Amino acid sequence: MDDERPARFEAVYRETYGQITAYVARRCGSPQDAADVVAETFAIAWRRMDDMPPGQQATLWLYGVARKVLAAHRRGEVRRQARSAELDAELADLYGDSPDSRVELGAIAQALGTLPDDDRELLALVAWEGLDRAEIATTLGLSRNAVRIRLYRARRRLSRALAEAGVRFTAESRLVPAERTS
Repeated sequence: MDDERPARFEAVYRETYGQITAYVARRCGSPQDAADVVAETFAIAWRRMDDMPPGQQATLWLYGVARKVLAAHRRGEVRRQARSAELDAELADLYGDSPDSRVELGAIAQALGTLPDDDRELLALVAWEGLDRAEIATTLGLSRNAVRIRLYRARRRLSRALAEAGVRFTAESRLVPAERTS
């Protein structure tokens, strides 16, 4: 039985390390912070192996663990300094650029910066992690219906924030600056 525990941990680690690292890296201000959060996430996974569900559910469980470790990390960061707006701009610069997008990344970062943390987290789980509602529900410990409602509201608030930042949707469903569509 003792031999099964390390083997199971190693298998889960190999399978999920890249996903969890990417998830954390997109939410941390520095590679060093991301490395610390990932290390703590897997340390918790090792200590709580008996709580870890089997199969694909283990990945979602690890997203949940990583989310809680990130929250604790953020609370520590807030005590040191407020960096929320800087982080949002950095994330938009790193991951929001696409060749056919004609919208200012600063406007997107500004709009994201106005959203509550929970809204940004939901939108990021969909956009960056590619999770569906059921997976998000498992990760956040919510019902699918709660995720559906919260996601709808988060998208609505983002849409309003983008409109206030001078960004609107075209018929082709692409974001464009308002002054370029006139």
